[in-house]
Amino acid sequence: MKRLGAILAGGKSTRFGSDKAAALLDGRPLIEHVAESLDAEVDALVICGREWPGMQSLSDRPIAGIGPLGGLNAALHFARDNGFAYVWSAGCDVLPLPHFPEPKDRETAYYVDGHYLFGLWSTSLAHALDRHLEQQSNYSMRYWIETIGAHALPATAAHTNFNTPSDLQEYAYKLAGQR
Repeated sequence: MKRLGAILAGGKSTRFGSDKAAALLDGRPLIEHVAESLDAEVDALVICGREWPGMQSLSDRPIAGIGPLGGLNAALHFARDNGFAYVWSAGCDVLPLPHFPEPKDRETAYYVDGHYLFGLWSTSLAHALDRHLEQQSNYSMRYWIETIGAHALPATAAHTNFNTPSDLQEYAYKLAGQR
């Protein structure tokens, strides 16, 4: 079953203080590290909520500014309309990426416990997410996950979320020490 990789990158980076997707890690923008890791796991890759050179971009759906669910919704609809069975989502600001098991059925939704942007979502959820976004104003990924009863998977690695420049600097030091 085909998987579309979707980097959710429509945030404002307010805690980071600058565009964290463009922040450098080993001389390359953070988003490119995420894209490289995700691309190895999927059949095609898109970026949601922004444009990035060399990558196919999707506008958040139904509108910009509602957070990661807008990007996920755009990716689910694009994937469904283009013959993908699943969307593998990742934020532009967390490394390393997890590995997901093969889905049990076409209705499966998984997320990594504690890292709600890491998910494997059946494209059959596209209309349910439309309804979810239309019927209330809680745009939290956690609330969406609870609403659909997504399956939590334990983190298999120490995933680092880069909320501040010092988070990124600490991760870079850790990487340098592993070489």
